[in-house]
Amino acid sequence: MLLYYITDRKQFPGNDAEQRRQLLAKINEAAQAGLDYIQLREKDLSARELESLALEAVQIVRHANQLETRNSKLETRLLVNSRTDIALACGAAGVHLTSIDIAPADARAIAIQSGRNDFLVAVSCHSAEEVRLAESHGADFVVLAPIYGKTATRNPGIGLQPIRDLAHVSPGNRQTEAGGSRTRIPLLALGGVTIENATTSIDAGAAGIAAIRLFQENHVEQVVKSLRAS
Repeated sequence: MLLYYITDRKQFPGNDAEQRRQLLAKINEAAQAGLDYIQLREKDLSARELESLALEAVQIVRHANQLETRNSKLETRLLVNSRTDIALACGAAGVHLTSIDIAPADARAIAIQSGRNDFLVAVSCHSAEEVRLAESHGADFVVLAPIYGKTATRNPGIGLQPIRDLAHVSPGNRQTEAGGSRTRIPLLALGGVTIENATTSIDAGAAGIAAIRLFQENHVEQVVKSLRAS
């Protein structure tokens, strides 16, 4: 199960400096707990502020990946939301694009020109059609939302059927059905994901889950253990 923490420092209490401190501490905690991905999603920051934060976050993740006591043999990879230029300048593992950003193929071309053949490109999607489009444009993986809805706005989710359609998995049967247009890149479920419902996304065909509150409001190591034991 792939695990993806999406940051939101504004959910932490205190002033700007305290929120930044808590965010960086949570990024360190998430990396040491062995999460697969962390998305630095601080959309209100200026380019200079985001670059400064990303530089520090990249260093924290790199240090955590080198610790002998780390709970995972796989490296945590940090992605920067929307800004391919900042992600490359800071040495981040990749960029996470939205529907209004440049195309995945363009982001990859920029990365290759910068000598980064290992650069990851993730894309936010809201329907099966958008997932297929992102895949056709060279995305490495996608985040599909909102599956179970948005807690803050109480918006209803799109449900599990788009995941099943993409993976061709029947309810109650994890065997892939023949036919159709099956996505080949990993799909992560986002939106109202909890420890209790995460396995239903996996059973539907998702490769993992993405979340803000699930990781940010809880002890990450305990959440990781619960999810990966389910």
